Amino acid sequence: MRAVTYQAPGEVRVEEKPDPEVGAPDEALVQVEATGICGSDLHIYHGRVPVEPGFTIGHEFVGTVLAVGDEVERVAAGDRVLGCFHTACGTCSACLRGDYHRCRRGRTFGHGAKLGDLQGAQAEKLLVPRAELTLRRVPDGMSADIALFAGDVMGTGYHAVAHAGIHAGDTVAVLGLGPVGLCAVQAARAAGAAGVFAIDTVEQRLAMAAQFGAKPIHLTEQDPKRAVRSATDGGVDIVVDAVGDPGPLAMAVSLARDAGTVSGIGAYAGHGEVPLGLAWLKGLTLRLGLANVIAHVDRVLALIEAGALDPAPIVTHHMTLDQAPEAYELYDRHEALKIVLNP
Repeated sequence: MRAVTYQAPGEVRVEEKPDPEVGAPDEALVQVEATGICGSDLHIYHGRVPVEPGFTIGHEFVGTVLAVGDEVERVAAGDRVLGCFHTACGTCSACLRGDYHRCRRGRTFGHGAKLGDLQGAQAEKLLVPRAELTLRRVPDGMSADIALFAGDVMGTGYHAVAHAGIHAGDTVAVLGLGPVGLCAVQAARAAGAAGVFAIDTVEQRLAMAAQFGAKPIHLTEQDPKRAVRSATDGGVDIVVDAVGDPGPLAMAVSLARDAGTVSGIGAYAGHGEVPLGLAWLKGLTLRLGLANVIAHVDRVLALIEAGALDPAPIVTHHMTLDQAPEAYELYDRHEALKIVLNP
């Protein structure tokens, strides 16, 4: 089979690899129909996440089940499915609490040996462990482009607001309008937010957020703190940081009302300065961490099927698997919002 492999910082390659086979009772083999390039894939592409040369990358996928192990009952050969970006055992203490994203035996597709040694989804075929939890049937009539979002990006945007404890009538600010931020805008609106402020520097992304019902605020041409505070009672109930950097997190603290919540869904790394004194004085709640996509995937699918969430406008490019090196270069130049690869 053909697969996209990491080679070195700034270099991916399409290579021939042996077809995987079901070898454990909890596994399923999937013929990949569509796979996405995600912002976290760029961390691998840049060498910030260590992945072994020759490792198959990618963690978003929709496809058809070819075969299943003896313990797999929820899906069967011939089913069209989508996958969550990580697996969970379902039996450890974290999973029993419903915290599948903190599973002690969790593995992430396409992220190398340090994150479970699970080959990635940017390939013609994919072996899926823990298939009972990892896979969901795609609703009839749902396109691959849309289903692809439920197992990662829309699930992450949904988590960002659900994890913050949103209530109908709340006000929300979203910092960073990449695919996750734009999905968070949609999720906030679907949850009944009375107002959503969308902050970024890219005009096209601000315009898209406006289409989704948010009030766009340009990060540098406007004063986000003044704009948000003047339109609310001293700040919003929830701020979503979809960037993953101490700078935006510091701004998030300033935009939140007293006793508000900051939900950091961006992938933070290293050290940085955050105004913890201000956060303490305001009595803020900070909710950080990886998205619990497995816990949310069924709700997200239901909301997509009902039309309350619609990720279709976020897909800007379709390319073939063989065009993956070109696609990564395009994505790295920020000339695409979401790229779907079709084997």
